[in-house]
Amino acid sequence: MSMRAVRRPIVTALVALALVGTTAACAPESTTHLLTGAAGVGSTAQESTQESAPEAATGGAAPSTATAAQECSDGRPAVASMAPGGSPEVTSGSTMAAIRERGALVVGVSADTLLMGSRNPFSGNIEGFDIDVARQIADAILGDPDKIRFRVITSGDRETVLAEHEVDIVTRAFTINCDRWENIAFSAEYYHAGQKLLVPSTSEVTGIEDLAGQRVCAPEGTTTLERLGEWEGVEAVPAVTHTTCLVLFQQGAVDAITGDDTVLAGFAAQDPYAKVVGDAVSDEPYGVGVPADQPDMVRFVNGVLEDMVAGGQWERSYDRWLGGALGPAPAAPEPVYGRAP
Repeated sequence: MSMRAVRRPIVTALVALALVGTTAACAPESTTHLLTGAAGVGSTAQESTQESAPEAATGGAAPSTATAAQECSDGRPAVASMAPGGSPEVTSGSTMAAIRERGALVVGVSADTLLMGSRNPFSGNIEGFDIDVARQIADAILGDPDKIRFRVITSGDRETVLAEHEVDIVTRAFTINCDRWENIAFSAEYYHAGQKLLVPSTSEVTGIEDLAGQRVCAPEGTTTLERLGEWEGVEAVPAVTHTTCLVLFQQGAVDAITGDDTVLAGFAAQDPYAKVVGDAVSDEPYGVGVPADQPDMVRFVNGVLEDMVAGGQWERSYDRWLGGALGPAPAAPEPVYGRAP
């Protein structure tokens, strides 16, 4: 019996746990019901698992190292945000005051990205590093980190739910880039990830350059899927969610998964027969997504992030969720400001 055959039933069970309360195969829409409370306990979340037809992507020679910081057409780096202007404060007539009046912060999140934002199959709570960031923002606005309505969304939903004001913020491993600044706004960078590969533990693949002729999965609407086109001979297989990629990987329908190291670390934690390989081939600066017409919210969130770092909460959250998979906490990203509304 092959190693692949041995590992399939073990990890299929683990995948099923990750999907508890998260995925509805027949869901007609890609976004989900609102989840009330600290982590949606007792609520029914849905995330579409509609399959997308695989699309081949080929291109030129592969870059060998992470990309340099992206600079936008206005001459500012993509990670430049709006200066907070002091400690976060809820002022009369502000976006934050409206949220306080409503009584809850509405946040777009993942419920299937282990360690960053995933539903605990035993407690029903959505938890992870991204969720800790959202809870800190809720606490700063409402005086209670539990006053949140989580809305489970796919990667492809992130810009849409912000542009249409369906959520107040998005904390979902959201890479800051110039194209996205055209439609939405971002906080300063709060985590720096990089694109790597998840392969079977018996694989001899050491990086994306070894994957010519093989099938590699990444979620739709992500920079990682777009970047696969830069490697000649790699067949890009799009899927609705990272978890769908993991299911395809376990079924043998794809040979590898590519994504941010934070996401892949969660998969490796679920699967003792998979490993994360390769040097980072991209820079993935995560920011909190905010509607473009709410610069006061951007400045407020940046103040919260500064307080998280200064007060030690950032490091504590990293140690709790990511330290075991990715090692000791690095220095938190230095905020870059200078962008105007």
